[in-house]
Amino acid sequence: MPLMLNIADQIHLAAIAKALLLLSVANGAPVVVKKLMGATLSQPIDAGLTLADGRPVFGAAKTVRGVLVALLASALIAPLLAIDWTTGLLVGGLAMAGDLFSSFLKRRIGLPPSSMALGLDQIPESLFPALVCSALLALSAVDIALVVTVFLIGELILSRILFWLHVRDQPY
Repeated sequence: MPLMLNIADQIHLAAIAKALLLLSVANGAPVVVKKLMGATLSQPIDAGLTLADGRPVFGAAKTVRGVLVALLASALIAPLLAIDWTTGLLVGGLAMAGDLFSSFLKRRIGLPPSSMALGLDQIPESLFPALVCSALLALSAVDIALVVTVFLIGELILSRILFWLHVRDQPY
C-alpha cells in the first residue's frame, strides 16, 4: 500500500489538466483555423523542399500558418489557466516541434502527409512540451506519463468527433 500512496502523492491533477488543455489548444488551433481559412495563407513550412530521399521535409500539411496559430493560441490561453504566457508560448512551440518531428519521421519511412501513425502522431507533440516544461507546469515524472497517455487517447477520440463534425478531414 505505501507504493500506491507514493504514486498518488506524485500525481498533480490540476497541473495535468492545465498541461492537457494547453496541448489541446496548441494542437487544435491549426485544425480549426484550417477549416475556417482553407488554403488561405497556408504556405508549407518546408517551402516544398525535398531531401535526398526525394520526399518532402515535412509535407504540405505542415504550414507556417498552423505553427503561428498554435503559438498564438497557447500563449493567449495560458494566462486564463494562471500560467505565464511565455510558458504557453513554449508549450505551443514544443508541441509544434514534436508534430514536425513526427512528420519528418513519417516522410522518411514513406508515409504520405496526413497519414496515421499511432503513437508517433501523438507522443512527440505531448512528450516534448511535458518534459521541457515540467518544472514550469509543476509536473512530476508520473504526471508526464499521464499527460502523454491521456493526450494520446484523448486525441484519438477527439479526432473522430471532429471528423464527424466535419472539422477534421480525416478521422485520426
